[in-house]
Amino acid sequence: MAVQLPPNRGPWLSSRVNTYHWTELKIYQNLPDVVFYVAGVLACFGQRNLIATMPDTLDVLTGSCVQIPCSFDIPDKQKNKFKSTILTSGVWIKEDPYFVERLDKVIFNSSETDNNYQGNITGNMSQKNCTTVFFNVTTSYTNKYYFRIESQPFRATDIGKSVNIVVRDLPSSPIITVSGEVKEGTPVSLNCSAVAPCPEHPPELTWTLPTQFTTENQLQENPDQTKSVLSTATFTPSYHHHEKNITCTAVYPVGTSNKTAEHNMMLNVSFSPKDTSASISPAGPVLVDSCVNLTCSSTANPPVTNFTWFQISGGKPIQVASGQSYSLNVTVGDGGLYYCEARNSHGCGKSKEVQLAIKGQEEPVNPKVFEIVGKTLGLLFLFSLIVFFAWRRTSRLPSGFDMTDRSQGQNSPVWTVCSNQARVRSGNQEPPHINLDGLYANGN
Repeated sequence: MAVQLPPNRGPWLSSRVNTYHWTELKIYQNLPDVVFYVAGVLACFGQRNLIATMPDTLDVLTGSCVQIPCSFDIPDKQKNKFKSTILTSGVWIKEDPYFVERLDKVIFNSSETDNNYQGNITGNMSQKNCTTVFFNVTTSYTNKYYFRIESQPFRATDIGKSVNIVVRDLPSSPIITVSGEVKEGTPVSLNCSAVAPCPEHPPELTWTLPTQFTTENQLQENPDQTKSVLSTATFTPSYHHHEKNITCTAVYPVGTSNKTAEHNMMLNVSFSPKDTSASISPAGPVLVDSCVNLTCSSTANPPVTNFTWFQISGGKPIQVASGQSYSLNVTVGDGGLYYCEARNSHGCGKSKEVQLAIKGQEEPVNPKVFEIVGKTLGLLFLFSLIVFFAWRRTSRLPSGFDMTDRSQGQNSPVWTVCSNQARVRSGNQEPPHINLDGLYANGN
């Protein structure tokens, strides 16, 4: 399609208010549709005078702020027209980059003091950093936005790139990820990530876990230059934690209040067989030629892949069968102790021994019973000896008498104390003699 411009109509209008520049074309006031078409065709062929880099989408909370990571570059053929030493303004356009007749779409211009959106370009424009922050975001901010620079003599908008801002009343849920397998007895780390659209007021992350843990939080930059908070919880799981819920909660400060979002996840802990037990049916003594069933049960993750049965014979275990259930027609030699083992990829679990008793046979007694009975009888015998000797010692002294020290000299007075009387010898008087049977030697 050939475009013929009216002759002698004077210079192309170039004021910032009613003129827009694409691919070095100045818009003629009376031919906006033609210029729009030409710009679209050139953009389709990748000929862009400005190349802006920014995220595709940003999720924002009402009442909070939003930071738009932004940088730009100038194509080689236009680099000589951009002077970094000259003051460059940044312009944000809402919804439609073709704003020649819709100046209300310009919501922010860094060269102006009065803008529709309250914000700042925090990046250094001379270093091609156009990072911008908008404050007090409302739901009306939900839209796509284009970036434009204005300098002398270079002006351009990247019509091929926009950022979509989505404003929500509630924050999006954080994301929980697991680094590696959650295995019993092995320390594991859980990561929780929450977006931080307003890095000045990042969310606070907390954990709820069924055991003790340590945490580490940090503000990190994502590949698209947006920010997020990462919290890492480290703990050592056990099989008791299998299928237990864990929660990561993100609390966003917005003004004088908080907005909360959380993510719940069920733990999947791998562990070797636990609580392994064996049972016999029927449980009581059975007749020869009758049928009995032995069953093994166990808890494991992943599930048990192999059950093995053993019989104690001659004090040693002998493998007799495989499988969770073991059925047999009882013979005379089948009586005795049995146990089972359960195994998965993480290890093995062993059950306690169970007794298969046969009617008419003397049931073998566990040797541990003899050991316990012997120790008990020994303790009782030792206690009886202690009591006997204590009784003998007390029974040798007569009731009601105290004996004085016999180590005194011959002329020393001897005191004999009785319950009902007291006698004192003085001089050469013969001392009374104490009979061990409780009688006085001098006829007293």
